[in-house]
Amino acid sequence: MLKIINNIEDYACRFLLGLFVTLLFVQVVLRVTLGFGMAWVEELSRYAFVWFVFLGAAHAAHLGAHNRLRSHIDLLPRVVANSVLLFVDLIWVTFSLVLAWKSLELISLLLEFPYASPALGWSLAYVYFIFPIAFTLMAFRVLQVQYMKLVIGVEPGDVEKQEIDNIIEEGSRNKSEPADDGKRSEV
Repeated sequence: MLKIINNIEDYACRFLLGLFVTLLFVQVVLRVTLGFGMAWVEELSRYAFVWFVFLGAAHAAHLGAHNRLRSHIDLLPRVVANSVLLFVDLIWVTFSLVLAWKSLELISLLLEFPYASPALGWSLAYVYFIFPIAFTLMAFRVLQVQYMKLVIGVEPGDVEKQEIDNIIEEGSRNKSEPADDGKRSEV
């Protein structure tokens, strides 16, 4: 359960990307074969894409994968570099929490004075809930990465390198486990 909660953005992004691609595929097929499209499909795919982008930004913060200009920071001593990155991340957390708060104010206005989406008829207040969710998650994930780095001593590192290391580790684990017939399994 903890793994699911820790990777909630990853699972949500996978679902939203699949939904987005499927809806656009259906829309293209309808336009090419039947010569018409459905407005609600376009609108739902647009909302899925927006939610995907903002949850993806929170997921990238979780992985420590946001682009940073670090060449000048890497020249500093380790303690100073970590202090500078902590300061910058605290500014980032503050900015994210302010955006989450302001988006809640916008949502409360949209709940008071409803505005419906044209094709689906959904209240935009519910569509805009992604902003406080994503920015709060992003603030939490930035703090989580800093905690892991400064307290536990785990560097988030390069995401692609971590994926390659995980594949290599799984491969070496599979080679070391004996096969059912008594022979070593080949990978």
